[in-house]
Amino acid sequence: MTQRFQSITPGVHLSEQVAEALSAEIRAGRPAAGEKLPTEAALVEQFAVSRTVVREAVSRLKSLGVVESRQGSGVFVRQAAFAPLNFDSRSSASMQAVIQMVEVRRALEAEVAALAALRRSADQLRDIRQAMDALDEAVRTGGDGAEEDVNYHRAIAGAAQNPFLISTLDYLRQFLRGVTRVTRANEARRADFAGQVRDEHEAITRAIEAGDALLARQAATRHMDNAIERIRHADPAFWEQEGVQLASALLPASAAR
Repeated sequence: MTQRFQSITPGVHLSEQVAEALSAEIRAGRPAAGEKLPTEAALVEQFAVSRTVVREAVSRLKSLGVVESRQGSGVFVRQAAFAPLNFDSRSSASMQAVIQMVEVRRALEAEVAALAALRRSADQLRDIRQAMDALDEAVRTGGDGAEEDVNYHRAIAGAAQNPFLISTLDYLRQFLRGVTRVTRANEARRADFAGQVRDEHEAITRAIEAGDALLARQAATRHMDNAIERIRHADPAFWEQEGVQLASALLPASAAR
């Protein structure tokens, strides 16, 4: 990796551009797994950016498991059995990105709800109800309920009793938590939206309590479909102000550097 990289476009996401350029080189085997990255000084010169930008870019690659530091030796490309899941944060701050992430949730949450209806225990049903109560209380006291909403869906995932599915959802929630903040903030602006969400959660919970997998799957799918429609029908002012600000943080800090 001795050539000068393509010039970096000035802007607020320089570290992202450097990280993505480095990732592209690594995917091409330059350097290969087990080999050392160029020094920080060399990367500063090649990209014509500051040391801070290079450090943030390398930090992002570390958080994604692409590279690792070795004490006193430098930064090396990891010998990974699986390619790490990555998202392009440059496209995250948009209504379309939020909708696309809700589509990911729809595919997973529908199956989770169906499995929960078949496998839930009495203790897990109590956990789901308690999570719903906590969400209701958060909204009643003026909060947006984003964290409580995440916990509610996490309780349903626990009732599905599939460790692989739970681990997948736990990983994705670092990204989907930001989506929940956007959807909850939009829904909090309108009483009818907030009421719809409460009714949809109740429908999912009741189907799980009844042990009706088909009904639970349908209720969860409907919930996500309606979430998408609520996003599409958000007040334009929401996307000009709060929505853009929240959507800009859809990715976790460790992945958005």
